[in-house]
Amino acid sequence: MSDQWRARGVLPETPDVAGAYPRLTDQQIQVLSRVGDKRSVEEGSALYCAGDHYCDFFVILSGSVVILQETDEGPQPIAAHGPRRFLGDLSQLTSQTLYLTAVAQEPVEVLAVPVDRLREVAIEDPELADLILRSFLIRRHRHLGLGAGFRIIGSRFSADSRRLRDFASRNRLPHKWIDLEEDSNAEAILTRLNIKPEQTPVVIWRGREVLHNPSNAELASLMGLRPSQAPVTEVCDLVVVGAGPAGLAAAVYGASEGLSTVVLDAVATGGQAATSSHIENYLGFPAGISGGELADRAVVQARKFGAAFTIPAEAQSLSQVDSSHVVHLNDGGEVAARAVILATGTCYRRLEVPGLDRLERSSVYYAATQMEAMLCRTDPVTVVGGGNSAGQASVFLARQGSEVNLVIRHHDLGRDMSRYLADRVEHTPKIRVWRRSEVCELRGEKTLESVVIVEHEAGDRRSVVPTIALFVLIGSAPQTQWLNGQIPLDDRGFVITGRASPTTPDGEAWTGNDVPSTYETGRAGVFAVGDVRSGSVKRVAAAAGEGAMAVRLVHQFLEKAGLG
Repeated sequence: MSDQWRARGVLPETPDVAGAYPRLTDQQIQVLSRVGDKRSVEEGSALYCAGDHYCDFFVILSGSVVILQETDEGPQPIAAHGPRRFLGDLSQLTSQTLYLTAVAQEPVEVLAVPVDRLREVAIEDPELADLILRSFLIRRHRHLGLGAGFRIIGSRFSADSRRLRDFASRNRLPHKWIDLEEDSNAEAILTRLNIKPEQTPVVIWRGREVLHNPSNAELASLMGLRPSQAPVTEVCDLVVVGAGPAGLAAAVYGASEGLSTVVLDAVATGGQAATSSHIENYLGFPAGISGGELADRAVVQARKFGAAFTIPAEAQSLSQVDSSHVVHLNDGGEVAARAVILATGTCYRRLEVPGLDRLERSSVYYAATQMEAMLCRTDPVTVVGGGNSAGQASVFLARQGSEVNLVIRHHDLGRDMSRYLADRVEHTPKIRVWRRSEVCELRGEKTLESVVIVEHEAGDRRSVVPTIALFVLIGSAPQTQWLNGQIPLDDRGFVITGRASPTTPDGEAWTGNDVPSTYETGRAGVFAVGDVRSGSVKRVAAAAGEGAMAVRLVHQFLEKAGLG
């Protein structure tokens, strides 16, 4: 493996990129030395390899280390590091599979720190801990842009190709999408690996390992998103269904306050918020933060306190057995808990217009992340929706170079969008806002070529607008179908909580002396928070606050029921 790159000689150190590769001070290395050991590594030896599920946190004391991406053509260097730099990636903090390989370019001395002991470092030197986490987050973003990790090869017209792409994107898994329809290298790669085009989509892992059309669960297991075994059968204190901002906040506070906490989500951590490229009105981040980074930070924080995550894990039904609640999963598994927090959030509605069924797989998106931006490049796009998600998507795509058409059904851009964001949209030259307008048709044979926009203020005038991608960010459909009548819902399908519930958690009518907690549902021990809750404020900060508050109510419930 090593001969191919070693023939090039020792690669020069990669320049630091926005804080991705900082150098540690003597004092910081001394702090780490208290929980680590010095090791000598021979030239050509690997410190860790792609596919490893665990490795120590390494600080280079002397020598040089090259970081390799495994491909079907052999290992390719993507970075090189020298003394005072540390190795690794966000995967080490989230218990995911490592997707890069680190090899000593020359004799190297390193400081090896067990990852589980980094928590001691965080207590002694919070600034150092934040430096490590911040650099890991920046590296992950950089690797996403480089296409490091696994490869997905398939046709853009394949439903399974789209499924794999969406799952990888939503989970922020480093990967490269290779389109059989456009990428001239696709056929050569398939030939080298003896794969026929009709056998796609495939996932190529570590250069040579081929997974033929894996399920989301299989890909998740490969990358360490799911435990190696099914969720434990014993009863835990709290199960959180949904890992958006509300669910992540509940996980952090539940685990940090001593509750054994399990978090389930059907798709990815972060929910809809994780698809936001830049959130500027979240408390504590004056310069803004991406939804993906906010989610990753929360996952690291929750795991630090002992919360367990299983993704994908789609809830199919909810039942009650004695004093326990059981969440049944679509794969046949189940998780039992003394209390449940419902935080499944909402999903965007489809745009029911001519052409959608034909073009949805190839050209219609329900999120605007870095992955979608890379597919659009500088081509014109259309965004439908008047809320914050639509505004953030429009600004983000315009910054990537696309001409953006933002279509809203009313006249006032600030009606459903935060004022700061509406101002940003209106002052971005590459964004054209179509007010009191609707997309009424999609045109194109295999891929989207244009949309037809009808302007109601102009006498229903129709305009054909060139567009290669349509982003639909409209409405909120609650993710409550799986509850199957077990929990009272309002007429729109949102979970009813508190005094609005038609019955007490014990199934009795409310009396004047009853004081139901705000987030109680119609079943004792089951709470609902965030966007899925009837009457909630649909904002990230509000959802996080509800998730944190619900944990206090869970404690009160457990104490009252004698389960605490």
